[in-house]
Parts: sequence; structure tokens; C-alpha cells
Amino acid sequence: MESQKMMNPDEVRFFCGRSNPQLAEKICSLNHIPLESTEFKRFSNDDLYIQLGASVRKREVYIVQSLCPPVDQNLMELLIMMDIARSSGAKEVHAIIPYFSYARSDKKDAARISITGRLVAELLQTAGATHVMTMMLHSPQVHGFFRVPTDPLTSQPVFTEYFQGRSLAHTIVVSPDIGAAKSAVRFAQGLGNLPVAAGNKERISDTTVRIKALIGNQVKGNHTAIVYDDEIATGGSVVEISQLLVARGIQEIWVVCTHGVFVGNCLERLAAIPQITEIVTTDTIHNLSRDRDSRLHVVTVAPVIAEAIRLNYLGESISHLFAYGGGKGK
Repeated sequence: MESQKMMNPDEVRFFCGRSNPQLAEKICSLNHIPLESTEFKRFSNDDLYIQLGASVRKREVYIVQSLCPPVDQNLMELLIMMDIARSSGAKEVHAIIPYFSYARSDKKDAARISITGRLVAELLQTAGATHVMTMMLHSPQVHGFFRVPTDPLTSQPVFTEYFQGRSLAHTIVVSPDIGAAKSAVRFAQGLGNLPVAAGNKERISDTTVRIKALIGNQVKGNHTAIVYDDEIATGGSVVEISQLLVARGIQEIWVVCTHGVFVGNCLERLAAIPQITEIVTTDTIHNLSRDRDSRLHVVTVAPVIAEAIRLNYLGESISHLFAYGGGKGK
């Protein structure tokens, strides 16, 4: 980016909540912009107090915050920080949300429940967001929940780079869910038009799924599978699809996901399948789980987010970085 037009530090302010300051630092460093300080504390009644550490008046304000556990606390921090920026005279307020967890609540599939993804999108706008940028929403329709300009970015370039130069003969890309098959196809194309299959998944509960069959190209004739998903939380989908693949003769499995939540005993469940030799995720969530499992590799999405921020600031197109539509993958 050195030879390209950069952001003017006098016109912007970058802040972050406490969910992922490591990623925020990388994004700011790539754009040669300082990450300003923010004070967080609690009142005696447990109310949250936040104070931004620099003036935002007449400036473009960027707030980086992932909605990872503790989700409600991180969401509240983001809402308060945006409200501060708006009420303090910010020119624009950009919510940079690498992981938008409520994207999983994208439909009303039971009585008396909330489509919480839509609710949170509306809360962001009410709090002052004039623009939202996120990384790989759970499903394309979530994009439509937002009434402010919203950019769903793709993590595919960092995964493609990770596997670049590796021999991928007799390798198949597998999506655990038919709904994510299009993303898997785009990823497979980026790796040299690998064959693709998708699982026919039925969700029983938040932690339990059942995958009865594989749809698409036959696994037979391939000995390696890349299981490609947007998010891994409990690991149920990956365990189910991996067991099915092993039964079909797959000898080695590389698990790839954008958002590595890895709650509870997720990594232990994956470790119980010896054919899983690599787990590759990104830093949309600052995950200490890498210390528990040597197979876990974390690649950064900071260059994608930083470039999208820079191009948006300059008024240039970022469609090539989209997860849907103009983009080339997840």
C-alpha cells in the first residue's frame, strides 16, 4: 500500500472495543493510522462507562469490534462507542465488525422468537452507525437487514494464499451445509477448480446436527478433503461431515473456517478424529485456543479489512472484496 494513496490521519479516528484489539492494531498499522485509546470501567451498579480518548468532531470515525463472547457486553460497548461518536460531532461513524455473531439468527423458524440479526442491525443504525463493514455473514439475506451501507467482505484471499503452492491433487472441497455450497464452489475455483460436495444437514439443536448424505461430486477417487465453513462453534457440523467423509474413504481432512469460535470442548471433539490434521481459521475472533491445539493455524484478515476501509475512504469500489455478488468467494 506504500505506493497507493493513503488515508489522511487528520481526517479519521480509529477506536476499538475490548473484543479484539490485536486485529484493530493490525488494521491501523496497515493504513498508517494510530489506534486511539478508549477508557472502559464500571459504575458501582454495574453500568458500563466509556470515554473515547481523542476528539472526533468533523472526522470519519472507525470503531472495530467483533461480536464474540461475551457477545452482549461487546455489543453494548459498540453501541455506546458509536453513540459517543455521533453525539460528539463525528462526520461519519463506521462500525467495523469482523465477526457479526447474530447473523446466525436470520429467520423466524419457530413461534415467538426474534429475528435477532435484523434487530441488532437496527440497533446499530439507531446508535449512530452510518456504515457497517463485516467479514463473511452467515447467510446472504442478513445483508438485507441493514438500512445503512453495509459491506460483507470475503476471507477467501487469505485462505487461498495459505494453500497456495500446496499439492491439491485428489483433493475435494466439502461444505457441511447446502446453504453454503456457493461459497465452497467459489473457494474451490480459487484453488484451481477443485471438485465440490455439500452435506445434506439437518439441525436438531444449537449443538446437534445430522448429516445424512453428500450432494455433488463423488468423494471416491480423492484422498484429501477441505471442509470449508463460515463458522465453527461447537464443532457439531464438522464432526458429522468428517465422519461421513472418513466412511467414504477420505484419508486426510483440512478444516477451514472464517470465524473460529471454538466453544466448550469443540477442539477436543475435532481432535478425536485423527484424519483431521489441520484447522485453519482467521483472527476475526482473538482466539487463545491455538495454545491448546498444535493443528490450529490462524491467518489474519487485517489486509482485507484495511484495504476495504482505505478504498471506501477514497470513494473507490470494493466490490472485488465482497463475499457475495461482486466478490469471488467467502
